[in-house]
Amino acid sequence: MSEERWVIHVPVVAPDLNRARIFARTATRALALLTSRIDAGEVTVSAEDAQGVRHRVFCDRRLAAGGRCTLPTDHTAPCTRSPLTRHR
Repeated sequence: MSEERWVIHVPVVAPDLNRARIFARTATRALALLTSRIDAGEVTVSAEDAQGVRHRVFCDRRLAAGGRCTLPTDHTAPCTRSPLTRHR
């Protein structure tokens, strides 16, 4: 039996799709510093009046070596599984 999952929806106002995606990526990375339970591949943004039309924030393509791509949806580099958080 799989663990039950709950999704948190936090409306944030952004002036356009690009800035909404940037904010969502930033928020996801910040939350990933606090918990490993972030499912970045499922992070989406939508227009306030069209919440059923969601736009992915992270690529999330399956990688040949296993795992999923964690780069932004519009990336031009080859897909990779880079960590969501940057370690110094």
